[in-house]
Formats: sequence, C-alpha cells, structure tokens
Amino acid sequence: MNFFPIDAISPLDGRYANKLSDLRPLMSELGYMQRRVQVEIAWFVALSDAGFQEFKPLSTGARKYLLGLVKNFSVADGQAIKEIEKTTNHDVKAVEYWLKSKFEARPELLAAAEFVHFACTSEDINNTSHALQLRAARGIVLLPQLDRLLLMLRDMAHAYADVPMLSRTHGQTASPTTVGKEIANVVVRLQAACERIASVQIMGKMNGAVGNYNAHLSAWPDFDWEGFARRVVEEPEPRGLGLVFQPYSIQIEPHDYMAELFDAVARTNTILIDWSRDVWGYVSLGYFKQKLRAGEVGSSTMPHKVNPIDFENAEGNLGLSNALLRHLSEKLPISRWQRDLTDSTVLRNMGVALGYALLAYQSLQTGLGKLEINTAAIAADLDNSWEVLAEPIQTVMRRYGLPQPYEQLKNFTRGAAMTRELMQGFISGLEIPQEEKQRLLAMTPGSYTGKAAELARRI
Repeated sequence: MNFFPIDAISPLDGRYANKLSDLRPLMSELGYMQRRVQVEIAWFVALSDAGFQEFKPLSTGARKYLLGLVKNFSVADGQAIKEIEKTTNHDVKAVEYWLKSKFEARPELLAAAEFVHFACTSEDINNTSHALQLRAARGIVLLPQLDRLLLMLRDMAHAYADVPMLSRTHGQTASPTTVGKEIANVVVRLQAACERIASVQIMGKMNGAVGNYNAHLSAWPDFDWEGFARRVVEEPEPRGLGLVFQPYSIQIEPHDYMAELFDAVARTNTILIDWSRDVWGYVSLGYFKQKLRAGEVGSSTMPHKVNPIDFENAEGNLGLSNALLRHLSEKLPISRWQRDLTDSTVLRNMGVALGYALLAYQSLQTGLGKLEINTAAIAADLDNSWEVLAEPIQTVMRRYGLPQPYEQLKNFTRGAAMTRELMQGFISGLEIPQEEKQRLLAMTPGSYTGKAAELARRI
C-alpha cells in the first residue's frame, strides 16, 4: 500500500512531516536500526583486536567495509531486516542475521561470523543504540533549535531594553518594567535549562544478560571483560561508541540518565509554555502587532482577525511533549526484577516526545519573527496607570519618616482613577526636601523602571 502523509495517524508523520526532516533520520525505526548495526560492528571489530587466538585482527579492507555498512545504511537495508524479523519475531536477532548475510561474499568476515553479537544480550545492543540516538538528537537537532530561539530572544531583549512597559502582577497594574527586561528573564531561565540538557551524561552498558559478564567469562575466564566493555562504550567513534560507561545494571541499563534528560527537556518546555502564554497576552493587549502575510486568513468568518497561532501551536505541542516526556521519565527507570519488556515499546516513542518539542521550538521562532512592537499602545497603557507611582512615593516618604506613608497612599489611590495631576498634587503637599520633591514630580510611569534596561542589556 502506498503511504501518503495525509494517511498518517500521527501528525508528526503527516501534517508536520516536512518540519521534522532533521529529527526523523535519528529517531525513526530506521535510525534505530542503523545504530544497532553500528553497535554490533563496533563490538565485533573490538573483539578482533582483543588478542584472542581464535579471532585475529581484521584487515583494513574488512574494517572499511564494515564501517561502510553503517555509513551507507539505507531504507532497503532496513526493509531487509524487517523481512528477517517476520521469521525471527525478534528485532535484534534480525539485525544479527542481516549483518551475517553481508559477510557471505567475504571469506575473512564469514569465518568470524559467530563473533557477531558474541556474549551479548539484546539490551547490550538496544541500550547503546538508544543512547546514540539521544546523543545525536540532542546535539544535532534539539540544542541547535533552542540556541536559535535563545539568540532571537536575546536580540529582542537588547533591542527593547529601553522600551518601558507596565507590569501586571495578579493581572493588575504594577511597577513598570521594560519589554527587554521581561524577555531577558526568559533568556536567563532558558540558558540554564539548556545547560541542564547539555550536561546530562549519555550512558551505555555492555555487560550481558543480567549485568555480570556471565557468558563472556564462560568463554575466556581470565579476560578483563569489564575493561573491554568500558573501552567499547567510551572510546570515540569509530573505534568505540563515545558514551559514558554504566558499570552496574540488571539486563537493561537503568535509564536514570534518560529520566534526567527527559526531565530537563520537560522543564525547558515548561519555561517556554510560560513564555508562549505571556506573549499571547501581550499580543492581546496590543503591545505587539503581528506581521501580515498575503493570503493568510485569521478566521473563517471574521475578516479582521490576525491570530497568535504560532504561540498557541507552541503551547499545545509543548504540552503534548511534556505529557510523553514525563511518562518516559517516570516509567523507564522501573523494571520488574532483572528485566521486563514494558520499557521497549515506550522507548520507541522517544522521537515522538522530542518531535512535538521540536515543532514547538520552530513555531516559537516563526511567531517571534512576526512580532512588531507597538510602542504607542504600550505608552498609552502606562499613561493610564499613574497609580503605580504610589510605590515610589510611599517609599520616599518612609525614608524621611513621614507618618503612615503606605496607608496614606492606599487611601488616596485604591479604587480611584489616578491621573498625573492627582499624583503630582499629592507629591506637592509632602513635607520632604525640595530636591526629592522635584525628583518625584519629574517621575512618570514610563520612567519608573529601576534597573530594567541595564539588566536587559547585560544579558
């Protein structure tokens, strides 16, 4: 049956397929198969170099051929493995048999074929393959997308550092800030979140059926199998896998690092949900306009509408991503006794969780690229909110020992519409030094922003 994106159950492979072209080769089943082939070959080649009389070091030509199987792994190769799996009903064994089939015309490799998957349990291959997938997805797709988003936000923080803006705490008018400072707050949080994602150690184990090198030692009792496994896991590619060695495990790698990674991504997503909602609100207030695109429709019935759909899409996809990421981080570290299979089907959805996050990061970049600041609307909001100067006035009154400054301003401003004239009239009646009185009289909601501009430019 021919497949068309419109047939897809998941929108990641349907409506949004073209937006995930960078992630798909890494996190798809085909990508998973390719990593399995890579791990099997890395182990096989390392065994040939271990000094065993029964398995001499492979020739340069054989090594080049094997590395080519990884580098040139294709859809046809993946389909061939799937055909074998129809018989084996075991996906890792199908990879082993496919790899051995590639030795048939090469006597050197054919003679050593039984060293493919030697002493390995399926999870030695799977856990390291998943680790390679996650390392690539993090380094090639996820963090670069977040870096682009960070750069956009940082540039906005600098550009709008001096644009005063009314704050709203509890949805009510509050001490002014600047547009740039509010964006800088997000930048700082997002930088820290990205550092947490980047710092997670991606781990792998190669220690056999229950983590004790049982089969390995039955073949060569005096060989340092733990040291050998560590070298295969930790040595840089192509000699090894370039991961962090996990020395203790049951049949499966404990997946604690995965939980840490997925929690770090989910925390990043939560920060961006917060930001998406705030931007949505600022668009609603008119603080930002959205650039128009010819032919684009905002509503099927209301012609005037220009909806903040990019931020809404981002919020929705971030929520989907977090729902999956949190299930992954809660479920994966749990396995009955030495192994159950509940992690296997769940792990196949890592790419789905990251795919929704990636869609959201792209939507946010698109949305931010459409924004145009509306300084007139922001200034008008400030000019209608003179009550926010009650804070600095009562603070100066406190400095000079005037009685009940907070209570005086509370009675004067609460529930009343404040204007420049009313506030300046109150200031004029204060018994404070004339120089301080002039400073307060010169203050406006737009000038009362503290260090906001400086903090925004510093980021």
